[in-house]
Amino acid sequence: MVTLAVRKNKAGRVIELEHQYGAHNYHPLPVVLERGEGVHVWDVEGKQYYDFLSAYSAVNQGHCHPKIVDALISQAKKLTLTSRAFYNDSLGEYEQFITSFFKYDKVLPMNTGAEAVETAIKLCRKWAYLVKNIPENKAKIIACEGNFHGRTTTIISMSNDPDSRKDYGPYTPGIELVPYNNLDALRKALEDPNVAGFLVEPIQGEAGVVVPDEGYLKAASELCKESNVLFIADEVQTGIARTGALLACDHENVRPDVLILGKALSGGVYPISAVLADNPIMLCIKPNEHGSTFGGNPLAARVAIAALEVVADENLSENAAQMGELFRNELNKITSERIELIRGRGLLNAIVIKPMKGITAWDICLALKDNGLLAKPTHDHIIRFAPPLIITKEQILEAVDIIKRTIKGFDK
Repeated sequence: MVTLAVRKNKAGRVIELEHQYGAHNYHPLPVVLERGEGVHVWDVEGKQYYDFLSAYSAVNQGHCHPKIVDALISQAKKLTLTSRAFYNDSLGEYEQFITSFFKYDKVLPMNTGAEAVETAIKLCRKWAYLVKNIPENKAKIIACEGNFHGRTTTIISMSNDPDSRKDYGPYTPGIELVPYNNLDALRKALEDPNVAGFLVEPIQGEAGVVVPDEGYLKAASELCKESNVLFIADEVQTGIARTGALLACDHENVRPDVLILGKALSGGVYPISAVLADNPIMLCIKPNEHGSTFGGNPLAARVAIAALEVVADENLSENAAQMGELFRNELNKITSERIELIRGRGLLNAIVIKPMKGITAWDICLALKDNGLLAKPTHDHIIRFAPPLIITKEQILEAVDIIKRTIKGFDK
């Protein structure tokens, strides 16, 4: 029998291996996970936790969902990769499925969220020159302050977060930032005839689950239409039922000109992302002008179909809406001077922590871990809560009890 001491030593060895041989580009909580099922994960010591991060919303369908895993295993036994040099028997079926699912003419399959954002930027610029007739190399893309679209060189050129941006210049030109949730600033920026696109997160996740005013997305979309500018929605984190609707833009009946998806498109078992648009936009890119060796591989195609079928079959949008409302209502019952604000939509929520006596959001997340719930801070004073969308009422109430006991423990 493996003793607890041996398992604890294993955790320490794993952490030390990463520290010694891996780049120090992440700061994980000190927990080593080895198994996941549904809304729970277990560490190498056998301790069970609620997962309230869901791999930054990649595991919306729950850990190791059997239908998605079965699709992965079945396809992996037949064919995993051909590259796009040849046709395969899965991609066309997937393309038909996802375009029907989200109601667009075309999809361009990629692998990661950042790749999908880069693809959308390239597509927007191509459209700007071929359709809008913006002079060569003059196309401009507007993004929002506080955004997080990824970590590639072009994307960090859009960031005003020093941790993402500092010491990585020179930065990509052709980008203008406006304040998030500020229609006047967007309207002013759109006066420039060389603006090609407006790239926006319907809810800013990394910024701390910042939800814009009701009507902001709708009005921003209409302003873009008036100026012949593409409205590009980055729904990598907010999409696929996370906010209580299939897309966060659906809450305001906004249909993006370009839709960016990732994360839960695979249910967390494989890197899959996608860019969707209609023919007049998507067909601006011709053969050999953009691609990816792994993008659209048969393994990804089968996994993505299964992942989206789970979202529909298990009514995850509806459950996210109902459980999210319950979660916020229960959090708002917690009486603590450390809680400054609770905000969110669906099952994408956050607590803004009031800094007191040197206690940060990181300290609270460490205590949550000890009490059996995993969450991660952002910007030192915000804790984001995003459990798998299959979570039940009983599990929500149990998780809220853990959060309540943890925060009130600091009050003492």
